[in-house]
Amino acid sequence: MKGNSNQLRSSRWTIALGFAALTAIGCAGGPLTPREKGAGIGAVGGAAAGGLIGAAAGRPGLGAAIGGGVGLGAGALIGDYMQGQDEAQYQYNQQQIQQNQRVIERNRNEVQTQRQRQEY
Repeated sequence: MKGNSNQLRSSRWTIALGFAALTAIGCAGGPLTPREKGAGIGAVGGAAAGGLIGAAAGRPGLGAAIGGGVGLGAGALIGDYMQGQDEAQYQYNQQQIQQNQRVIERNRNEVQTQRQRQEY
């Protein structure tokens, strides 16, 4: 009977910790970066998986804590990679825009030059 009470208490702490994490993430202000999204998803997913595995071993709270920490780290690494890819794509797009603007300006100058030649 006492073991069930400890498991229930651990489960409550796990749930409370999860809600606290979600609240902190939700109140951060501004849009989340891919790194932050990955860390949050990893932490929640890791805590859930760790809690399930820990429950099988009789320590759901410990399992959730370990799983949450591992999930947080893994999610942050994956999110960081994705953010790097987004930034690289943004830089590439900016270069393409600048190149297109140079071509447009060059064409505009050529058209203006042609018009001036036709006037003479």
